[in-house]
Amino acid sequence: MGGNGSFSSGINNPYNKYKEVGHIEGVKVLKGIQGHHKLPEESKTSNAYIRMKDNQFYEMRFYDNNHKLKLEIAYHPEPKLTGKHDIKVLHIHEYENGNFKSRTTRLMTNEEIKQYKKYFKGVKL
Repeated sequence: MGGNGSFSSGINNPYNKYKEVGHIEGVKVLKGIQGHHKLPEESKTSNAYIRMKDNQFYEMRFYDNNHKLKLEIAYHPEPKLTGKHDIKVLHIHEYENGNFKSRTTRLMTNEEIKQYKKYFKGVKL
């Protein structure tokens, strides 16, 4: 599983940061353990992971062939896009060359929502 004992983004990650709690359309759903809540920044075994929160889709990360994070789809408040802290919105973070700190944020297009909606469990579209 991504980040378990790997050297991701220059940080030595401890083992057992995540546990697999299911699958959605063939993609592993991970849950952070030991106080860890985010999905891995790097993956050695999968091209994508999903995180749920309160039985609802929260985020999905996609990784490139070098195992680096390239794209994240999220459903949570994004004040940069909505101007509000209490409105959940489907949006995308695109990462440049696997650099976790260098990303662009934008709303999803209708075509992207249609393409990925099978993963959005619990989200009313």
